[in-house]
Amino acid sequence: MRTDLVSEPGDAARPNEDWAGVGLPASGQGGCVVVLDGVTPPGGATGCLHPVPWYTARLGGALTELTVSCRDLTLAEILARAIGRTADAHADTCDLSHARTPQATVVVARWSADTVEYLVLSDSVLLLRAPGGAVRPVLDDRLARLPRSALATDALVDATLRNREGGFFTAAADPAVAARAVVGALPRREVGALVALSDGAARWTEKFGEGDWTDLFDVVQKEGAGSLVERVRRLEAADREARVHLGRSKTHDDATAALVEL
Repeated sequence: MRTDLVSEPGDAARPNEDWAGVGLPASGQGGCVVVLDGVTPPGGATGCLHPVPWYTARLGGALTELTVSCRDLTLAEILARAIGRTADAHADTCDLSHARTPQATVVVARWSADTVEYLVLSDSVLLLRAPGGAVRPVLDDRLARLPRSALATDALVDATLRNREGGFFTAAADPAVAARAVVGALPRREVGALVALSDGAARWTEKFGEGDWTDLFDVVQKEGAGSLVERVRRLEAADREARVHLGRSKTHDDATAALVEL
C-alpha cells in the first residue's frame, strides 16, 4: 500500500483550514482516509469562540479514530457521532445554532479486505480508480447545481440555502446532516486506488478545465499530490488579474490531495 498526502494553505499568512489524515491499522487489512475543507466565514460574528482550524482538527481526529475503530458502524453513523462529539466540545461556550458556526465539507473512505466504503458531503471530491484504469468520481453536487443568483450574497446563502432543504449541506453542529451525505460501497477488487481532494485542489479540473478526473488522477499518481497543488498554484497566479476562471473566487484556496494505492 502506498499513500501520498499534501495539504497547503492558500495564504501562508493564514492557517490552513483543510484537514487530512490516513489511518492504517496494524493488521494491514484495512484503513481510512479523511479530507475536510473548512468553510471560511465572511467577516462578522460566527457565534463561536473557536477558529475553523480548531473545528476541522477536532472533527477530523474524531472521524479518523471512529472510522478505524468502529467497523460495525456505517460511515454516515460515524460522521453523525463525530459531529456530535465535536459539538459537545464547545456547546457550553458557543452558539452552535449560528449559521456560520465552524463547519466543513467531508470526504471519508474506508477499506477492508473485501470492501471500499465512501462518504462525501458538500463540494470536496473522491475519485475511485479501477484496476483497469477507469476513474469514477463521487460528488455531492448540490451546491454546483444551485443558480448563481441564489448565491449572490453571504446573507442570502445563510438564510435560504446553507444546511437547508433545497440548498446544500456541510458538517457543522447537527449530527442529522450525516444522513444527507453521498454514500456507497464497492467490492475492494474493483478499486485499485483512490484520491481525496478538497475543492482547492479539485480546481485543476473543476475551475480551470485542465483535464478531466482521469487526467487529474494521472497527475497525482504519476507525479505526486504535490505536483497537482503546484499546477493549481501556477494557474491561480496566471489568472489573478483577468479572473477568467477564478471569477469572484479567492485567488488561492487551501488545497489538499490524498492518494491511496490499495
